[in-house]
Formats: sequence, C-alpha cells, structure tokens
Amino acid sequence: MKKITTYENKKVLVLGLAKSGFSAAKLLHELGALVTVNDGKPFDENPEAQELLSLGIKVVTGSHPIELLDEKFSMLVKNPGIPYTHPFVAKAQEMGIPVITEVELAYEVAECPIIGITGTNGKTTTTTMTGLLLNAGKSAGITRLAGNIGYPASSVAQEANPEDKIVMELSSFQLMGITDLRPHIAVITNIYEAHIDYHGSRPAYVKAKWHLQKNMTSEDYLVLNWNQKELQELSKKTKAKVLPFATDQVLETGAYSFEGVIYYDKEKVMEISEIGVPGAHNVENALAAITVAKQYNVSNEEIKETLSHFHGVPHRTQYVGEVQGRKFYNDSKATNILATKMALSGFQPEKLILIAGGLDRGNSFDELIPSLEGVKGLITFGETKEKLKDAGEKAGIPTICTAESVEAAVPVALENSEPGDVVLLSPANASWDQYPNFEIRGDRFMEAVRKLKIEK
Repeated sequence: MKKITTYENKKVLVLGLAKSGFSAAKLLHELGALVTVNDGKPFDENPEAQELLSLGIKVVTGSHPIELLDEKFSMLVKNPGIPYTHPFVAKAQEMGIPVITEVELAYEVAECPIIGITGTNGKTTTTTMTGLLLNAGKSAGITRLAGNIGYPASSVAQEANPEDKIVMELSSFQLMGITDLRPHIAVITNIYEAHIDYHGSRPAYVKAKWHLQKNMTSEDYLVLNWNQKELQELSKKTKAKVLPFATDQVLETGAYSFEGVIYYDKEKVMEISEIGVPGAHNVENALAAITVAKQYNVSNEEIKETLSHFHGVPHRTQYVGEVQGRKFYNDSKATNILATKMALSGFQPEKLILIAGGLDRGNSFDELIPSLEGVKGLITFGETKEKLKDAGEKAGIPTICTAESVEAAVPVALENSEPGDVVLLSPANASWDQYPNFEIRGDRFMEAVRKLKIEK
C-alpha cells in the first residue's frame, strides 16, 4: 500500500465499528493517526473494541456522547449505515469536521486501479462476475473484491499490489462519504427508487449514486445501463468516457443483447441461454461485467467459459439443489418488490412456486400483481403473509398457502408442486420480523431444502 503521511499525529474519530470501522481504525493507527473509536455496543460485548484497545487505540463504547466531539478531531470516519441526520454526525458537520466513509481511506492507500460498481440492484452479482472475468483473463496480478460485498475496502487496499485490481462494490451510503475517490472504471447497473428513509428524497439518492464518477476524467470509463433514460441524460454530465450496455437493442458500440445473443461492439460473445444464472436482470449484470472485462482484453472464450459456470452469489437467485424433480432457488436478498419482480422474470410462471413474505413496512403489494399473474403457486410467510396472499388472489394464482416461517414453507412448496417445477424464495420484504438479516433467512431456507433431500 502507499505509505501516506496525511494522518500522522492527526486526531481521527471512527464512528461505528462492524467490519469497515474496525478495518479503518487499524489502518489509521498504522498510518500514525491518533485514533478514537466510538461504538454503541457495550465494551464487554464488543470483541472488536477490545482488540483495538489492546493496540493502544482509545475506545469509547455503549453510547455516542456528543461531548466527545470537543476533542477537536481533524476527521470523522463514519460507518455507512449511520445516517447524516444522526445527532452525533450532524453536530460534527456543524463543527466543520470532515466526514468520510472507509472506502475513501482505501482509495488513498491503494496502489492499483479501482473498478467501482454501484446501482440499486445487481451490484453484488455484477461485482462478482467482474472479478471472475478479470481473473480469468489475467496476465499479471489478481483481481480482488472489496466494499459493500463484505470485504472491508481499507483491508483489501492494504493487501493489493500495483499489478492487481480492486473491484469495489459501493452503496449510496458509502458514496456520500467520498472526497477524492476516483475509479478508473465505474459501473452504474441501474437506478430505481430506494433508501428514501436514509436519503430523504429520490434526487438525493440519485445524487449519492452519481458521486461515483465525480472525480473521473477523460482517461476513465463510465459503464451505464442504456435501458434507462435517466442514465442516458446523466451521461451528458460526466467527463469520463461513457460505455453503454443495453438489452434487446443494437448499439453501435458497447455491450448489448439482441434475439438471444450477447454482443460486444457488434461481435458475438455468447448466447444468453449459456449464462449460468437465470433472469433478465442477470443479462444486464453480465453485460455490465463484460463491458469492464473488454477494457482489459478478456477474450470471448474466457467470458463464455466463466459466465456459463457462474451459478450466482449466495442469496441472489442462488441455485440450491433438486428434490424429487423440483429445483430450488434462494433469492433471500430480494428485500423489496422490485427485486422480486426481477427474479420472477427469469422463470416460467406456469412452473413456478414462489415463497414470499417478511417484515410489514405498511406498503401494499399491488405493484407485484402483474408479475404474479400466471404463477403456479404461492406460499406466504411472516408479517406480510396475508397481504401477499391477497395479492396472489388478485393475480389469479390457483394454489396459495400460508406458513409460519421460511423453514415451514419449504415442505409446503414441495407438497404443492410436481416434477419439473421451480421453487423460488424471493421474499419481496426485509427479514427483520423473524430473522436478523436476509443471509440467515436464506441459510434457513437452504437448510430446509437439505433436510428435504435427506428425508425424501
């Protein structure tokens, strides 16, 4: 990593631990900063805080005392999940303390090119596809994944060598806290309405996503979803070279799909049917990843070989296995209606049993009804089970059942399906009514499927 002196003897506050805060605190300490960590979890239940204290880092846990800001910090590194409306963050900004997120630190010390990927949906799958493609076509170095995908960017940046590449998944929360971060290639998979409770408005959310390209120059590349008019308009406001991708239309340059085939610059790359994960949304993800790969001269043969063996990332239309002729897919990451609509588009409705439900946020599911039409069966669970049942009835689904949990829904789905059918967990809801996160919900689904295999 670069040996920078920016933080030597500077007082820096890290607000919120988890993986990114823990990594940021250790990096800043190594760079010579006078680090203070503030985390809400009590010290006795906080192994990260305990380890940092053992390194000589000042630790304040259990609450966020505003008076801590009186210590005249030069910088605050904020956990992305903490909103800017939080009293502690708002007070820091009022005092003129710069607030960044950990990905900015990663950029400052990284010695290799960064490929930044954001979007409302598809970030993780596109990031994973991109990493696989670049490693398949590598001549030197390795491509490392980082960021919102689960690997703290500041840790990965320390490990990366100059000949490596970092593919960094970036959320809108992280992008609000960048100042100088400049990816050599940036990707925006799509922009829909999301996280309004955090950002306050759709324009503010779009602005946060658009931050990804704010430091890019004519020497950099911006990959955009040309299916979206909004991104076409935004493309006029960047200094980077724009590389479009689109489905069901022919582009003069860039990646596109047309009549079942994927092309890049009008040259055939592979058949859509050869992609190892189903769904129109995964065609878009593949097109974005291919566009990046082509900037590094990855061959069509390497692209086809890699994507045909890619069967999804955990909890995102992930193939789980087959029981008595039924194929089971785990899409627990579908925590909103839009994500479930996209997942449904990848399967034949007349052979599909959908498992959906979860936290009741007060919304209806009328928007989902058109996508439910023609679906063979619906098993609902959680707080929204009755609302989803009502939506299923309006869509004319012939078989609708309710269950108390994901685990209970799996055998019900088996009983109400037949060989050749697909059982898809795509909840359209957050998990917090019954499960700590969508990962655990997905794990419970997969455990239930494995149990069925043993029993049957």
